[in-house]
This record gives sequence, C-alpha cells and structure tokens, in this order.
Amino acid sequence: MLLTLISAKAELPAVVLTDMYGNTVDTSTLSNDGKPMLISFWATWCKPCKRELKAIHEVYPDWVDETGVRVIAVSIDEAQNAQKVRPFVDGQGWEYTVLLDTNREFARQMGVTDPPQTFIIDGKGNIVWSHKGYVDGGEEEMYDVLRELVK
Repeated sequence: MLLTLISAKAELPAVVLTDMYGNTVDTSTLSNDGKPMLISFWATWCKPCKRELKAIHEVYPDWVDETGVRVIAVSIDEAQNAQKVRPFVDGQGWEYTVLLDTNREFARQMGVTDPPQTFIIDGKGNIVWSHKGYVDGGEEEMYDVLRELVK
C-alpha cells in the first residue's frame, strides 16, 4: 500500500457530478457538519476497490459512532458502465453517498490515476491523508487517522 500524508492542506476541487439518482453535486460543497469525510475513488470492475469498500462497510456503523465520518464513494466507471453502479451498490447494502465521475474529471483534479485511491478530509474541508491501493486490513489505518481527527 502506498501511503501519502498531505503536508500542505488542500481543498476539494469544484466539479459537478451526479449521484446514483441523477441529482447534481458540486464536489467543492461536500461537507459533513464539521466532521471528517472519507472519499474513495473506485470502479465496479476493480476488485481491490470493492474489497476496500466492503471492509469499510463492515465497520462503518462503528466508525460513524466514534468519529461521525461520512463515506463518499466516487465511481469512475465510464458512462456506458454507469448503469451498473446503482444495482451493484444496492446489492452490497452500502449506505455511502455514491457519486458518478464518468469522465473522471474529479479524479483527474484529485490526482487519481488508478483506483482505489482514498482521501480523508478533515472537518474544515482540507485533504489531510491519502493512499493508493488496498490490502486487507488497510481500513484500520484509515480508522486511526479518523480517530486522530476527532480527538
């Protein structure tokens, strides 16, 4: 797993995406009432992505209880595959906000080259942590970062 700690604080770029229900979302306005957010770039064809989001799903209620975190899963599936996202997410029972980045504009502006890539945003909207790839158990490091943010 390649880890990156963000030393210079950066904010989310402004890109207009849609959610799974067709509603538009300006990414620069993503927030969580002063609590942290975790943004995961993934795709339905990416096995490590699905393993990571499934692992987070298994502990998500505990994470929310302890840190108040909001998970936003950004699908980078291309437009012709975007119709697969909602049935897949619904089948997994994920309670995440799911956004569709079919032209990968948000991913490009965030410096994402290959999924999975995950970012943690602090309660002020600053990107404070990022990592590429996923290995089993990698969600524990995310949890540690989230707990540090709410101390």
